[in-house]
Amino acid sequence: MDLNIRKAIYANISNNDQEQLEATIVDAINNGEEKMLPGLGVLFELIWNHSNEEEKKEMISSLESGIQNDL
Repeated sequence: MDLNIRKAIYANISNNDQEQLEATIVDAINNGEEKMLPGLGVLFELIWNHSNEEEKKEMISSLESGIQNDL
């Protein structure tokens, strides 16, 4: 079986507005189910690929802070 998660995620969100995209992210995080992680990964990949170097540095800094605060 050839399953392309990226294509499935893109198809599911292709017509979503900002409010719907936010709801998708919040729902996936609040739900806490492992099966949602690949979708969040695809969304993060989209964000990363469309961010400039300063935005990427901010994300890494935020990630580092989050990891340190959650340990």
